[in-house]
Amino acid sequence: MAIWRGGERVADTGAIELPTAPRRRSRLSWRSGRRWVLAAVATVILLNILVVGAYANSRFTPDNTGYHEGAGNGVPAAVRDGGPVVDDRDGRIATARMPAKTIALTFDDGPDPVWTPRILEVLDRYDAPATFFVLGSEVSRNPDLARSMVRQGHELGIHTFTHPQLVEVPAWRRRLELAQTQAAIAYTTGVQTSLVRLPYSSGVDALDDAGWPVVREAARWGYVSVFEDTDSQDWARPGPDAIIRNATPQGDRGAVILLHDAGGDRAQTVAALERFLPEMKRRGYRFTTVSAGLGGSVPATTSTTVDTGEKVRGGLLVWAIRVADDTLRALWVLLILVGVLTLLRTLLLFFFALRHSRRRRAPEWRWGEQVTEPVTVIVPAYNERATIAATIRTLAASTHPVEVLVVDDESDDGTADEAEGLGLPNVRVARVPGGGKATALNTGVALAQHDLLVMVDADTVVEPDAIHRLVQPFADPEVGAVAGNVKVGNRRRLIGRWQHIEYVIGFNLDRRLYDTLNCMPTIPGALGAFRRQAVREAGGLSRATLAEDTDLTMAVHRAGWRVVYEESAVARTEVPDTVRQLWRQRYRWSYGTMQAIWRHRRAIVERGPSGRFGRRGLPFITLFSVLLPLLAPLLDILAVYGLFFLDRKETVIAWLAVLVIQVVTAVLAFRLDREPLRPLLVLPLQQLVYRQIMYLVLLHSAATALTGGMLKWQKLRRTGEVAVAASP
Repeated sequence: MAIWRGGERVADTGAIELPTAPRRRSRLSWRSGRRWVLAAVATVILLNILVVGAYANSRFTPDNTGYHEGAGNGVPAAVRDGGPVVDDRDGRIATARMPAKTIALTFDDGPDPVWTPRILEVLDRYDAPATFFVLGSEVSRNPDLARSMVRQGHELGIHTFTHPQLVEVPAWRRRLELAQTQAAIAYTTGVQTSLVRLPYSSGVDALDDAGWPVVREAARWGYVSVFEDTDSQDWARPGPDAIIRNATPQGDRGAVILLHDAGGDRAQTVAALERFLPEMKRRGYRFTTVSAGLGGSVPATTSTTVDTGEKVRGGLLVWAIRVADDTLRALWVLLILVGVLTLLRTLLLFFFALRHSRRRRAPEWRWGEQVTEPVTVIVPAYNERATIAATIRTLAASTHPVEVLVVDDESDDGTADEAEGLGLPNVRVARVPGGGKATALNTGVALAQHDLLVMVDADTVVEPDAIHRLVQPFADPEVGAVAGNVKVGNRRRLIGRWQHIEYVIGFNLDRRLYDTLNCMPTIPGALGAFRRQAVREAGGLSRATLAEDTDLTMAVHRAGWRVVYEESAVARTEVPDTVRQLWRQRYRWSYGTMQAIWRHRRAIVERGPSGRFGRRGLPFITLFSVLLPLLAPLLDILAVYGLFFLDRKETVIAWLAVLVIQVVTAVLAFRLDREPLRPLLVLPLQQLVYRQIMYLVLLHSAATALTGGMLKWQKLRRTGEVAVAASP
């Protein structure tokens, strides 16, 4: 291995043993493809579950508020002037009414887990059978109630699956609504029904030219339409007295009475039934189902013979609804968890970041006696010709005495030649066999002439006083490592501005929090300082993870050293300028962080400094750096879900509230970092686009971590934009 100083070859260290293993190759070929297939399948399944949930949870308004009566010239007079039961199944229109002193109580919109059992109890007590026009979605959710209705002698009718206004949906959807409800009834109760009541319908005298074709269509599919001739108006909750008054037939005539056992608070309906049933029985009325009350004038409407195919379809449908409901409930629970964690993290950031800033900016603040001893700056480089010269020049021009040691990791683009050609007296170049970044840094640690080490990426430029400021915390003998303040240098493109926002908020603001809590997870590779002793006690840089900087930082913690943040030591680095390059970089970071957390997991049960870091730092880092980002997509998933399927106004307000919290946090971070606020104009767009990319990267990394894949040290394409800006 040759060492160069000032453009001249000064030594050959052939005696130093270095790993000669080739660069780490990926074992992800077929595994990666399998993971993507599994991820795609899981995504499709989740989307289908959400669609099923959205379909089954369609909101509806109470009956008689969604129906708008139009012209009825096309409705036959025999229908408009006939009874509430309309049968056109054989093409010959027939209508029927309840006989005198006969009441068919009909209940819509159930079964409901709260109100249906109470209504069933009242009906059973007064021996009053009734007809329940059920929603297929609610039968799927409450199968025991549907079975109880049939077992107690009540009759079931179809009220569609999701309660849409049928005249406003296409024919295929209308047929689906009826068929799905029939299948759900067949699977849960073992019976079928021919009765149907159209949502938002009332009496036949209100049937118009839009609704009549739907009635005829249902008849072609084998259904008898049941309207009402006595509306209790319990849907409006006018009070038990009014409900009883509205439900009482005139004279001795029979009636098909409309009531509800779901769709809202039905306490008034229950109270009214408690008085209505005994009162009407005293007047000589009998209670019956619709079918029984017609006495055979309409063909039988129920059957206990259900074919296997219908039961299978019903079973699949019912279980799909249950799975969708359980999934949505789980998502809402996780959403609450995400909200609580996000709020907690925001409060912690505000409190500790402000406290950290006030403390560091206080006139009396100092680390101790000024540190002036020289520093070795280690610059690992692999194919960095476009940026290495600017990096070296800014380091060599430091106001602090430095030795710049460039460790060329077997570059094939002339990186080492570029560094040697600068001819700077305080710059050495070491050419080493290709072994990866960790090996290059370990070599730099071994060859460094000084005990204070600064590690700088080869695409980073530093301010003249950055090194001096960075090493000042070493005045405290307990400090073993210092994180610098890394900023984005190439911000001209939108993707660069997004990363600039992320660096200021997600990295530097977080570091103030971690510094205060003494659990800094990462000394950034772009600018970080170490004591040589701390690096040695930590075991050096390991190739066991892709995040060698995070792995080393955790090891330094476990060795008993403090790790701090020095925000005044500023460097500017080049970030990826394409989505592909960004994905590769963040994939490596995320995966490497998970590897490091797993590698140091035993710290949780250990004693001493290692245990203190393990029990305080690892759970905190895992919670806020891995789990919370993994769960954060729920905010957007459920925001989109709510926008289409829930209350849009509430959804928009909730999303804007989250955005406001993020904007306030961003303003705080930019102010503390003394950055202009203009880049925050793209923050809303960042939340809509950039954040989704980061979600996918993290999910990809988590999948890789769970399957035990390995990645090589990925080299990113450099544009040299930051280097050009730093050139004299």
